[in-house]
Amino acid sequence: MNAPVFTASGLAQRFGLALRGEDREVHGVATLAEAGPTQLGFLANPRYRGQLSQTRAGVVVLRAEDAEAFAGSALVARDPYVAFARIAALFEGRPARAAGIHPSAVVDPTAHVDPAAHVGPHASIGARSRIAAGAVVGPGCVIGEDCEVGEDCELQARVTLLTRVRLGKRVRILPGAVLGGAGFGLAMDAGHWINVPQLGGVVVGDDCEIGANTTIDRGALGDTVLEEDVRLDNQIQIGHNVRIGAHTAMAGCSAVAGSARIGRYCLIGGGAGILGHLEVCDRVVVTAMSLVTHSIRTPGEYSSGTPLMDNRSWRKSAARFKQLDRIARRAPGGGKDDE
Repeated sequence: MNAPVFTASGLAQRFGLALRGEDREVHGVATLAEAGPTQLGFLANPRYRGQLSQTRAGVVVLRAEDAEAFAGSALVARDPYVAFARIAALFEGRPARAAGIHPSAVVDPTAHVDPAAHVGPHASIGARSRIAAGAVVGPGCVIGEDCEVGEDCELQARVTLLTRVRLGKRVRILPGAVLGGAGFGLAMDAGHWINVPQLGGVVVGDDCEIGANTTIDRGALGDTVLEEDVRLDNQIQIGHNVRIGAHTAMAGCSAVAGSARIGRYCLIGGGAGILGHLEVCDRVVVTAMSLVTHSIRTPGEYSSGTPLMDNRSWRKSAARFKQLDRIARRAPGGGKDDE
């Protein structure tokens, strides 16, 4: 398959950008440091402004103030990173998948697969499940009972929808993700754990993306819900009955315990944890490796833990942490525990 070729003027018209300088062909995209004369680069972070004079890129996407100092061909954008992402998508080669069911796939007689869907080799589709037009069920995927895969969804490979999982339109799920597994519901009875039945499901809104090996548990009674355009990175754990608001993004290895509610337009950093039954309001940023132990009701940026330091300094600081309560009690107004 031949790589696509675009012109700078064509890209400007397509994405509402302003072209400054000579019109050039664009055969691909790269960083400012690595781009060649037929490639497009971008400048979004001011820290890389020094590379602008040295770049060999044929075309650069940048802001208007940076274009004034650039002698080459430029596409001027209000947000260069967003513009670059949209242009780069034109060069993302995705394999064409013919509609139909591979002979090695197993489809339950009560399931419905739209003729315009693609079901790959060794996939399995369970009872009463439905696969809509344009959907792609990749190799080795397992669709359990009573699941729905909406139009133009892409389950790349080895994705598992265990039971009662409903995907909206254009949902993209990377390999190894598991949706609809039993939530971690336990009750203690006479010194032994018994499992609490997980009778709900998982609902995923339109345009969501779920990373590789991420797990989303089904609800105990109601559903675990991802609203539209939620983006989950790889190896994330979402507990039962969690609700994540639209346009929220979570970085890798973060985790949300059961029945927590996260608002819209939130950003959750890598390795962060959110305890169960808490509420996080809209437009909250939780930085990497933070632990959310109480509800957050005011938008803003939140952090916990201590920054990295050499081990000797950390040990000294840890020793001082242990003395904070004693110091506080000696201070004016001290002597009482905080409630």
